[in-house]
Amino acid sequence: MIEWLRDQKIAPEIEIEGRVLPIELRRHPTAKRLTLRLAPDGSAVKITLPRWCASKEAIAFAHARADWLARQLAKVPERRCPVESRRIDYRGREIAVDWRADAPRKPALDGESLAIGGPEETLARRLQRWLEAEALELFTEDAAQYCERAALPTAPVRLTRAKRRWGSCSSEGVLRLNWRLVQAPDHVRRSVVAHEVAHLVHFDHSPDFHALLDDIFEGEIARANRWLSAHGRKLYASFS
Repeated sequence: MIEWLRDQKIAPEIEIEGRVLPIELRRHPTAKRLTLRLAPDGSAVKITLPRWCASKEAIAFAHARADWLARQLAKVPERRCPVESRRIDYRGREIAVDWRADAPRKPALDGESLAIGGPEETLARRLQRWLEAEALELFTEDAAQYCERAALPTAPVRLTRAKRRWGSCSSEGVLRLNWRLVQAPDHVRRSVVAHEVAHLVHFDHSPDFHALLDDIFEGEIARANRWLSAHGRKLYASFS
């Protein structure tokens, strides 16, 4: 099939289960082979390819694995509009969005309900901004606690909107954490922060890294990892 497709003019898209998805190609200088994956929200097929690989071969690679992509697409949770549903996920629970046009624009959380006003057409964007602000505050508190436990200076925290990674630690000691984790249970979010703090000391996944992580994190890393494996894609269901 791949040999046949090499001779065809293939559009950079693929039809999977009746849905036409764009194929996004990314060349990586150290890549030695083609790597295929589906975007977490199911919106695109992403391929990382070596510099020597022709684009048409990468596109053919995706078409040859259409069955695998269909199975991955079936696992993607259905999109949920927070404006239509009037619900958002926050720290592992679902809370109601109590919107009124004449209410104060500044969001106010009261138990299981978030009161918010302002124009309805910008409601989704403002809900996301509120979640991002909450995420930054929580991440900053988490990082300070784990840095103290590891006898480190408090590391600066930045938010990321990455589609693939939950967190990273730069060589300059900056922690970058995916804002969507604010939707997950606290122990899941904190496990990712603890993981990146441990990378401030050990920039690898050596036994020493895992020993430090076990020492500073109060919960079970394996339990948090299982949650992310099972439910991580759902964190992309409500916001683009």
